[in-house]
Parts: sequence; C-alpha cells; structure tokens
Amino acid sequence: MTYAQFGTPPDDRYYEDYEVGATYELGSFSLSEREIIDFAQRFDPQRFHVDPVAAAASPFGGLIASGWHTGSAMMRLLADHFISSVAGLGSPGLDEVTWHKPTRPGATMTVRVTVLDKRRSQSKPDRGLFFHKVEVFDPAGDVAMTVRGKGIIRLRTPGAN
Repeated sequence: MTYAQFGTPPDDRYYEDYEVGATYELGSFSLSEREIIDFAQRFDPQRFHVDPVAAAASPFGGLIASGWHTGSAMMRLLADHFISSVAGLGSPGLDEVTWHKPTRPGATMTVRVTVLDKRRSQSKPDRGLFFHKVEVFDPAGDVAMTVRGKGIIRLRTPGAN
C-alpha cells in the first residue's frame, strides 16, 4: 500500500489539507509490561491487565493491555502526526471503537488513518468536519483495533469553495 503524505506540517494544517480517501501511516508504539500494569491498576484493573500469573490462566494466555491503553497510545500518534495543532477544534465523538486482538507487552503496534469523508459546516462557515477510520495493527499485520470518528477543523480560507 502506498501512503499519502501531507503537504503541510500539523502546525499549518487546515480543512483543505485533508484529502478524502487518503491513508496516512502515523508510526508505531509499544507498551512495556510495567506500563500496561501501571495504566490498568489506575484505570482498568481487570486480572488479565494487572496480574501476569492470573493473566496466564485467562483466555488470553498472558498479560494484555487495556483496550483504553491501546487507544491512548494510538491517540498520541494521531495528535502528533494527523490532527492539526493550529486549526483542530476537537471532536464531537466516536462512532465506533472495536478491539479485535489484544496488545501484548513489547509488541510493536502500527497505526494508520484514512480520511473517509469531509464536509463544510452549514452553520459555521469558518470550519468543517472530517470523518476518519483509524486502524492499529499488531506485529503480524493483523488489525488489533479500529476506531471511526470525526474531527472539527478550521478552514484556511473561510468562504472559499
């Protein structure tokens, strides 16, 4: 697969720079066993996230990251490489979050995002909305997580077509 490249950096990226159909590879992350346990103890203390011995006896056969931890690491890559740091106005929400496969300690997970659609706001002519699908892949190239969401972003040139 050939990935698209933005012509502008995140600190100069506006609605006009997001091309429908373009897919961007955002990089990768890995979570250590200690990071997985620390996150889960604070936010998702299920046995297969916090206790390696109990996790080994679980259906997962070992320690796995909370899906919310995987999503947080994914979000960091979105914030660093996809979302505009000057024109981004947040998100009205996610339409779908699915965890297909677990994130294992030390696994290198790769993230890519595809712009599915976009439209200009009818009520606020200085901004638009884009819809995207984020995919997180495990080291084998299998989809581990998908997220469908949307973002609100300013136009570089309000009023232009």
